[in-house]
Amino acid sequence: MKAVHFVLQGKGGVGKSFIASLLAQFIAQNEPEVHFYDTDPVNTTFSKYQKLNVEVVNILTEHQSIDASRFDGLIEQLIEKEGVAVIDNGAATFIPLMQYMRENAVIELLKDSDVEVYVHVPLTGGQASRDTLVGLYTVLDIKASVVVWLNNYWGNVELNNKEFQDWQVYQDHINQVVGVIQLENWNPDTFGKDIKQMTSEHLTFEEVMQSSKYTLMPKQRLKRVQREVFNQLAQQNIFEVRLTQNED
Repeated sequence: MKAVHFVLQGKGGVGKSFIASLLAQFIAQNEPEVHFYDTDPVNTTFSKYQKLNVEVVNILTEHQSIDASRFDGLIEQLIEKEGVAVIDNGAATFIPLMQYMRENAVIELLKDSDVEVYVHVPLTGGQASRDTLVGLYTVLDIKASVVVWLNNYWGNVELNNKEFQDWQVYQDHINQVVGVIQLENWNPDTFGKDIKQMTSEHLTFEEVMQSSKYTLMPKQRLKRVQREVFNQLAQQNIFEVRLTQNED
């Protein structure tokens, strides 16, 4: 492959699978060959998006450790196949996966095999803020290129009244953090309700636009969400992008 995008966070319930679905849809519009994997042994949310044809890879053993043979096989696929991959990993396997990646120098192996590696990490406001920051530090420790997703659903992602770009973690790793994406705190009665329905039904934006279950205004709001997120992704230097689909 020419690139692989991991979505990783040690804190559950912070929008990780939603981010994986957004990434997958954006990349599928711009790449002729894509491969999507769900390695979450507890909540295989990503794989429920039937339109995306996500492959489930159970990498966890009964002893709550990484099944090396299964993950070895996945790494080999990432090297041997063409195209771009997105991998959604669950909170339950976050720590053992980090240990596996450090012990086996996975990032270095992929890079040496001419595969670009990016790790997408959600940060949240609210009660989970500190936990997601710990997850970010853990990911930064494996020396991967990181894209931070600021998920403002539970409140603005701020630390001591400072925006993320003013945080010490960003200043200390400014060359390692290669992108920052904002997910708005959308109105829960309109945008939030529409997003919740779409994600609970595991539908892509394309499926929503083609569905008779969604009326004009929900479609219009979800189209705006898609445009705002996809335009941010298109501005990152890590993607080869055709911008025409984001103009309307």
